[in-house]
Amino acid sequence: MRCRFTFLLLMLLFFSCRKNEQYVPETYVNLTIYVNDPQNMPLTAVGGWKYFTGGYRGLIIYRKGTSEFSAYDRACPYKVDESSSIVSVDTSNNVIMKDYSCESQFLMSDGSPISGPAVVPLKAYRCVFDGSVLEVTN
Repeated sequence: MRCRFTFLLLMLLFFSCRKNEQYVPETYVNLTIYVNDPQNMPLTAVGGWKYFTGGYRGLIIYRKGTSEFSAYDRACPYKVDESSSIVSVDTSNNVIMKDYSCESQFLMSDGSPISGPAVVPLKAYRCVFDGSVLEVTN
């Protein structure tokens, strides 16, 4: 009987904590980007970035290194259900992404929050680069 009570208590704690969890819903992503295509010129240089459609609220693709990319969902995990809550690149420095609705800020390098009410990183997607083609998937 005591074991059942402990199990029930643990389950109750687990589900009550999840209500405060910040997350972006799962969305199918399967994007092929030809980096050398003229319309993708910003991605040819390290530090370059570009917006793409896909994900839950769109994607930000960022070139971290010569062969390394990051892809983030533009949905802010703090107010994911609000359509006005969308993450954009802060063009004054190009290393920070910001949701101007809630003022949360995130690093371009890994999507981690650096200020504002968001406490979890942006949703990241898997990137595989073969030297000319970038595949973004989940």
